[in-house]
Amino acid sequence: MEKKKPDNVVYSEQKGYNSSVLPYATNVGAPVIKTDNIVAWKTRGIHNVNKEFENKFNELKAEYQKLMEEYKWNEIVYNAKFSFEPVIGETYHMYLGDDDVSFLSLISPEEWNKEFIASFKLNSDKKWIFIK
Repeated sequence: MEKKKPDNVVYSEQKGYNSSVLPYATNVGAPVIKTDNIVAWKTRGIHNVNKEFENKFNELKAEYQKLMEEYKWNEIVYNAKFSFEPVIGETYHMYLGDDDVSFLSLISPEEWNKEFIASFKLNSDKKWIFIK
């Protein structure tokens, strides 16, 4: 009959008494092994990731709004009257004509007494950049 060992004795057939080399405590007076509270870690992780997503969404939203504003101004300028070929890099000014139709001119608002709408510059991509 095999002699039964007490519960607090660490013994194996291959290694014998090996409690001193184990990575965990084996006696009653050893510190308690506790599992980490991963709920708090998950909560912090979720909060951080959600914050990152929110920041990225706000950046994309602002970029979209800027793009839509550029599109709106380009549509307005390309629908305005002008009887010349605009030069890239030159500043043009938009006014409201007597017939309530907008038109482009090289004359600045300080030099002319017309209803000023805005100023634009044409870039190399043929896109009108709003100045003021």
